Amino acid sequence: MNRLPVYALSDWGTSRFRLWLVDNDGNVLGETRSDDGMDAARQKGFARVLEAALDTLQAPADLPVMICGMAGARQGWQDAGYVATPADVYAITGGARRITDIARDVRILPGLSRTEGTPNVMRGEETQLLGAILEQQMRDGLIILPGTHSKWVWLVNGRVERFDTWLTGELYALLSRYSILRYSLGDAAESVDENHPAFSDAVMQMLSGQPLTGQLFSVRGAMLLKNSGPDESAARLSGLLIGAEIAGASAISGDTPVTLVASGAMGRLYSKALALAGLSCIQIDADRAVRQGLFLASQLTWCGK
Repeated sequence: MNRLPVYALSDWGTSRFRLWLVDNDGNVLGETRSDDGMDAARQKGFARVLEAALDTLQAPADLPVMICGMAGARQGWQDAGYVATPADVYAITGGARRITDIARDVRILPGLSRTEGTPNVMRGEETQLLGAILEQQMRDGLIILPGTHSKWVWLVNGRVERFDTWLTGELYALLSRYSILRYSLGDAAESVDENHPAFSDAVMQMLSGQPLTGQLFSVRGAMLLKNSGPDESAARLSGLLIGAEIAGASAISGDTPVTLVASGAMGRLYSKALALAGLSCIQIDADRAVRQGLFLASQLTWCGK
């Protein structure tokens, strides 16, 4: 029996665009991915990028679309705003903004913000967070969402009490592509082995309290003086940055329930680093989590479920 799509769901980031067609049960019927993130879509036109992707999947002309991510940023398609924390993460589902310059019913979910203490925002990760909470029926614990800007979220009695951001992924990209360390990593920057001894050694250095900036140049020193290869250099740099992220989150202990929302290599690296820190975690696939969050928001928006 042929199943018909009822929603299109999109995770629209700064550099990447992902779109899924799903049926009434949330099953994926079609998927497309591209480099038409916010930066590219600003040049091409957000509506044009979206409709081209929908045409590729032969989506009906009246299929509604729910979007999360940087398409809702101030520099994106339309500013979708933020829900201030502390807050129930389900609050984002009631704040979806409708796009007014397209005939199709297109909504963008708001992000989350923190104004108390150090100002902080997230956009896109809040929908992964919603999907993870829904999947695990969580009410308390620490949720880690690695990425370009890693998020650590503290959930208390079903509410996001606070969250912190770590520029781990962005720093890795900048250092491996544009700093002097790029000569040490080469093409190995794209595929880090979490089981390489250099990764574990670097994580443990950071967990022992050594300063990150004082250790970064060791990646180049090891190449010049010990003939370490690109794979070892990439593992060392990744371990230093991820280790510094975990070491910096001093408000956690071995008794804290930890959920890691990550896929593929990112999930393997963080799982290994967290284990070295004495933290066991439940891992949830990041793609599945964001789809679940988008699907729930669609149901509440268009069906009132």
